[in-house]
Amino acid sequence: MANPRTDLPGLPPITRRKVRIGLVAGGLGTYWPQFPGLLPQLQASARHVSERFAAMDAEVTDVGFVSDAQEGAAAAEALRRADCDLIVLFLTTYLTSSMVLPIAQRANTPVLVIDLQPTARMDHATFDTGDWLAYCGQCAVPEVGNVFRRAGVPFRSVSGHLHHEAAWARIERWIGAAKVRAALRHGRHGLMGHVYPGMLDVSTDLTLLPATFGSHVEVLEFDDLRVRVEAVTDAEVSARVDLAREIFTVDDSVQDDDFAWGARVSVGLDRLVEDFALDTLAYYHRGLDGELHERLGAGMILGASLLTARGLPATGEYELRTSVAQLVTQVLGAGGSFCEIQSLNFDDGVVEMGHDGPAHLAVASRDPLLRGLGVFHGKRGYGVSVEFDVQHGPVTLVGLGQDRDGTLALIVSEGTVVPGPLLQIGNTTSRVDFGRDPGEWVDQWSATGIGHHWSLSLGHRRAELRAAADLLGVPFREV
Repeated sequence: MANPRTDLPGLPPITRRKVRIGLVAGGLGTYWPQFPGLLPQLQASARHVSERFAAMDAEVTDVGFVSDAQEGAAAAEALRRADCDLIVLFLTTYLTSSMVLPIAQRANTPVLVIDLQPTARMDHATFDTGDWLAYCGQCAVPEVGNVFRRAGVPFRSVSGHLHHEAAWARIERWIGAAKVRAALRHGRHGLMGHVYPGMLDVSTDLTLLPATFGSHVEVLEFDDLRVRVEAVTDAEVSARVDLAREIFTVDDSVQDDDFAWGARVSVGLDRLVEDFALDTLAYYHRGLDGELHERLGAGMILGASLLTARGLPATGEYELRTSVAQLVTQVLGAGGSFCEIQSLNFDDGVVEMGHDGPAHLAVASRDPLLRGLGVFHGKRGYGVSVEFDVQHGPVTLVGLGQDRDGTLALIVSEGTVVPGPLLQIGNTTSRVDFGRDPGEWVDQWSATGIGHHWSLSLGHRRAELRAAADLLGVPFREV
């Protein structure tokens, strides 16, 4: 799969809290005096698992090896205090479900059960009972699954062996999902301005994100940006223009004054997101007759695109849910550009999609173009806008829908960006082939409750996103 570009100069990536993985391994203590070599072997397997997790850029809280229900309860308390994003329960051999149920109940954290036997198969000619027991972790998996179901605890598991890369790929999928959960649990989402008039789908209950994910929504005013833009120096503007020239191909249509204004707003935006410790920003302001707030709204595209390229999604049209969807795909390493349907090409069988305004520069197929526009269609103001198509190859659309009862749903569709003719009007545009009639795809996509916008991200990420929806406790819908 393609990955976001890392060669964009002068754009240090946003750093976030590492995902916290709690790890507890266990087996039935009755075996230890019967088979003295068994426990050291299983403990070595547990150390191998802990090291694999640490290599996944995770902060691992390893509470050790449990051998009975009392030790299981102590591990549960340690994991409760650790505030993990995912707990991994490693069944190294048979253990009783009473040893592990408290871990799932008390920590209030999703649990992944894994059983990884030492190798792909036993050596039947030489193994005795103690050797066999090191391969017996899976015999407890159905028992744990039954007890979790009866206790109302969601059950998820991965079975394999210690060096089974297919199993580790499934485990890593859950670690990626935990990274999404971590980002949303601690996310701070800026919302500046007001909703685009009449776009009822964009309107989002501000209590919904904290209630669903634990996120915080910071309500901002354009004056919060204004005072920071007013403090930007001419030297900072010049430096930002120079940076933009390194990253963009600057079209002849770009006016110097508009370029300088976008650069000034960009520096102010950087200070805004730093001062409020934001992880995303959604904004819109209509304005009137060229007043300052209108000019600020029209000058956002350059700075918002630079922020998005650093991993902090900044979207127009007050699209809070889409900025969250972009954060989800960003955390998964897939980038994710602000997107809507633009047109259908029935001859080529593709859906053309993209957006005017901010874009994710790191997913561009070529150096992004900065184009000057005298009119922002449907909006007041004028200035510079970004133009490119997303890297050709597999892509995944990801959005957050909202249902009648307020439930948020994660909605995805996999496709392929293919080459072909594109409009040159200062918009991002990509030709996406879904392997079916484009009109039928639009009908089915629209019936999911997706809303007007979504994140267009790199790679086919359906499996990771399904796991993320599972950990987040929200419905998953796929077209």
